[in-house]
Amino acid sequence: MDKVRLGITGIGSMGGEYAKNVLAGAVKGMELTVACDMSDQRRKWAETELPGVRVFDKTDDMIGSGLIDAILIVVPHFEHKDIVLKSFDAGLHVLCEKPAGVYTKQVKAMNKAADESGLVYGLMLQHRTNPLFQSMREIVQGGTLGELRRANIITTDYYRPQSYYDAGGWRGTWAGEGGGMLLNQCIHTLDIWQWICGMPKSVTAFCREGQWHDIQTEDDVSAYVKYENGATALFTASTGDAPGTSRLELTGTLGKLVYENEKLTHYRLDQDTRHFNVHAPHPFASPGCVVEELTPEAEFPKQNGVMQAFANAILHGGPLVADGREGINSLELSNAMTLSSWLGKSIEVPMDDEHDEMYRVYLSMKAGRELE
Repeated sequence: MDKVRLGITGIGSMGGEYAKNVLAGAVKGMELTVACDMSDQRRKWAETELPGVRVFDKTDDMIGSGLIDAILIVVPHFEHKDIVLKSFDAGLHVLCEKPAGVYTKQVKAMNKAADESGLVYGLMLQHRTNPLFQSMREIVQGGTLGELRRANIITTDYYRPQSYYDAGGWRGTWAGEGGGMLLNQCIHTLDIWQWICGMPKSVTAFCREGQWHDIQTEDDVSAYVKYENGATALFTASTGDAPGTSRLELTGTLGKLVYENEKLTHYRLDQDTRHFNVHAPHPFASPGCVVEELTPEAEFPKQNGVMQAFANAILHGGPLVADGREGINSLELSNAMTLSSWLGKSIEVPMDDEHDEMYRVYLSMKAGRELE
């Protein structure tokens, strides 16, 4: 194979953008051969705007067409699982839009299918291609920040007016989205946080449903998180704040990292605070600190970078930006926060089978339908 034949199911705003980018040659080694959507209007758009591309109205027909080697899934969250399983069963490589699914029990089945298939499975987590986040990860995991002590995550820059939710009947509903801002707006933040810092051991959260909007799901979240080493984190998110803030602040025993306003600042201590704490001669002394603003030279390729890595993985065995199996981590944080709020208690991470099943049952009741 010298080119990956790609089919995209779901050609709305994002899927249509992906389709145009691939068709324009933005992803080397990939060609768009098929597009699929249930909407007559979107299919007509595809027939006009995507010349030479076969258009289907059913995903199953696209999967069985023999015209594609890989599928990009850009459909509502609840549909991800069935399409992923059918695609692997048909021998197709899979790139799925975030989130991987709606609840962890669902995604564990998807991951199992990926393991058994031996095929490439990627997830559209394009924020991992941001060179500033890559620098943060390298500093933290490379030990330059010392041992993690504290994280503060503020994601309130996703302000949405009521008209946003009214524009689509599925938005802000349990039946349509399976969740609120945690699944929709914040999944990238949750992924970057755990990608850099690792997964915590417990979550205590307060998710306020319909606090600022006339919706069913959460639009305001506060969470307190504990790590195995004693470090803690505070997570704040809202679609009701304006102006909002996007800030990721990590403090370790050797300094601090602050990402805000698309800038990364490194506060580098001249010695570890654990050592300084014991040996400081004066009661009001503090370690010396050098402040540096980091400006990586690399580009931020976003979604095209994810698709390029996906094509390279299929053709050459290269690394993915995000293996699809890793999608369970951010979803686990989202599910644990929601379940913690519903039950009014802390939830251990990873969630055990009992909590996985409890979340599914609660979500089924809220969505008004049985979920497998």
